[in-house]
This record gives sequence, structure tokens and C-alpha cells, in this order.
Amino acid sequence: MLWPCFPDDRSHVTDEPVITADAEHPEVEVIDTREGYLLAVDALARGTGPFAVDAERASGFRYSQRAYLIQVFRRESGAFLFDPPAIGDFSELDAVMHGEEWVLHAASQDLACLREVGLDPETIFDTELGARLAGLPRVGLATVAEELLGVHLAKAHSAADWSTRPLPQEWLVYAALDVELLPDLRDKIAALLEDGGKSEFAQQEFAAVLEKTVPVRQEPWRRLSGMHALRSPRQLAIARALWNARDAFAQDQDVAPGRLVPDASLVAVAKAQPQSKRELAGLKEFTGRASRRELDRWWAAVEAGTADPTPPSMRGTGDGVPAPRMWADRNPEADRRLRLARTAVMARAEELSIPMENVLTPEVLRRVAWTPPSRLDETTIAEALRSHGARQWQVDELSGLIATAFVEALQPPADPAPDPS
Repeated sequence: MLWPCFPDDRSHVTDEPVITADAEHPEVEVIDTREGYLLAVDALARGTGPFAVDAERASGFRYSQRAYLIQVFRRESGAFLFDPPAIGDFSELDAVMHGEEWVLHAASQDLACLREVGLDPETIFDTELGARLAGLPRVGLATVAEELLGVHLAKAHSAADWSTRPLPQEWLVYAALDVELLPDLRDKIAALLEDGGKSEFAQQEFAAVLEKTVPVRQEPWRRLSGMHALRSPRQLAIARALWNARDAFAQDQDVAPGRLVPDASLVAVAKAQPQSKRELAGLKEFTGRASRRELDRWWAAVEAGTADPTPPSMRGTGDGVPAPRMWADRNPEADRRLRLARTAVMARAEELSIPMENVLTPEVLRRVAWTPPSRLDETTIAEALRSHGARQWQVDELSGLIATAFVEALQPPADPAPDPS
């Protein structure tokens, strides 16, 4: 299923007529047998250049984040769409791709589900992250493809239920195009990075994406939408019990939790603290496909939360760094360090034409500002930045600026100018 690659000789922003990519796209088939899979692996082994890879999940429909479709494209081989639940083991494909560059768009979204089936890259080129570093104002795949390749991609199926079987042909064309354009897009973005002196920045960022592990969230129930409406530990205990009950049921049914009972419904129950099953059933905010059908389950959770001998704290288990809005009262010195350092980082980000959050994540800057080294100089700030996960290019660009800002924060604020009147 080869779709011709687009020429590589366009300028940074093409002024050629925009091509609608799926206008005459050949019919696409899903590979769902071991025989077909092995034939595709053999074809990909004979191709040239990097492997373009994408995965489609069923987020918002299924509990799991498994891949329900994996797309791989290589020049002179074509695009192949695999059905992971049907194929199972991808070790042969991983062996063929071993040691080669993989091109993905927003790689961090797909790496976990790819690794789940045994596909684990050693080197990547992330076109979304590369576009950010190159200074492109918008970095969605459709936008970047249109700007750099002159190709219009319809993104109507990005939030589709990819666990659907059989998959509609228009969805499959959409999925194939997601990888068929990536090698050309990779080359365009690599040229922009080279021209801007940012190739090394990108290599360090891509390596960091591969090395990053997904942290285990502490008290994930606290992420329920609308939690600010709960004002007592007992309400929090009920919310926690309901969240745990919903999560266990969702996992058992392989359904996205919010499709069973929305967050707003769980919070409404916790806030109301119903005293009986009938009162729970009568809450008009208690909605969802499983709200009434599984009423016994939810009432048991309400009872458990009501009787919980150790209700959770209102503040939760934080990491010791409060929200910046509280700094002025709780730690004025840290507040001044943060404000001055943020201004310096923002200015450098503008000079580099890179979004500020990619020059240095706000979390890293907050941590260093809240608990700075005892000695403030470029060397100690560099060590602090590295200890919180900053890449070497970020350390090189920012350690001196942040150290200067922190030293400036030690000076007393200047007296306001006298009133001329």
C-alpha cells in the first residue's frame, strides 16, 4: 500500500497549491493474520530510510490505553496497518526496525502502547517536538503538513473509537496518511533545526522522551473534575471510595471510567453525602449509563466513604512546592526569585524562537526557585537544573541567566520614585 512520497525540494513554507491528501488515496487494508504480518515485515525490511510509526488507541471509549491499530511506513516499502489484538507478538517487526530511526509525531503519546506489544525504539525523531523547537507557531500534524508540505490532512477521526471492527475505509485512509507523510515532514523539520542551530537541542530532547518514565500518580482520585466543590474530609472520603469503585468496574468492563459515570456525578454525590440508597438514586446530578444499573455498587462505596476511619487530608500529598499564587505570602524571597528568573527565561525563549515550556518546564524552574542552592552561581544552578531533569542544552542556555536573577532577587526592591506633585 504505497502512497507516493512528496518532493523534498519545497521551501520552508510552501507556496504551492494545497493538495488534499486523501482525495485519490488507494484502498487500505488492515493486516490481521500472522501470514500477512510476516509478509509486511519482509517488505519493510527491504525498504530504505527511517520507519514512520503511529498508533491509534480508543481513549475515551476503553479503559486500557492499548493500541488498536499500528501503522508503519517506509520508503520503497509502503504503509502497513496492523491489528495488534489479532497479531499479538511483534518481535519480528521490532527486530527489523532495531537500530533504525523511528519517526513519530508526539512520540510520548504512543511509546507506552507500542512498548506494550514489544515495539521499542532506540532512536526517534519526533516531528511534533521538532516543530516546537524549530519555532513553528502551531505543531499539530495537519497544520505542520500543510505549512511545510502543502498537503491538507483531514483530522476528523482523531478521537474515534479505534476498537471498532471492522474499521471504516475512511478511517484507514486517515491512519495511513498519518505515517506516509512523516518521512518528508521529518526532513523538512530537520532542515529547519539545522538552519537554526538547534539540531543538538532536538537530539537531546528526543533522547529524553525515550528515557522518560510515566510517574505513578499519588492519589489519582484527586484529579476528579470539580473537586474544589468538596469542603470536608468526609466528602473527600466518599469521593475517593466512589472513584475506586468506578475505576475497578471500568477496568473489569474495559470501558473508559467517564463513560460509566461522569466525574461531575461522583463529585455531586460526595458533596450531597446521601443518607440512603433511595436518596442517592434521587440525585438529579447522578447520571451515566451505569449510575442506576449499578446502584448497589455506588451505594456500597458511599457507605464505605462515610464510615472510613481515616478520611483523606484536605491538602493532599504534595511535593513540598506550593502553587506559585501562594508564594508571595508564604515565601516572598522565593516569589521574587521565581518572577525574576521567569522573566529571564521568557526573554531567552523569545530569542531562540522556542516556546518557554520547551526551553525549561515550569515545574523545574519552580523547584529550583523554591529550594535554591546555598551558594548562588552558574555552577550550582547548573547542578540544580540537572538534578531536576533539565537537558544539557537547557543548562547551557539558562544556568547563568537564572543565577543572575536569583542574585538580583537578594537585593532589596528599589524605593518607588517620588510623586512629582
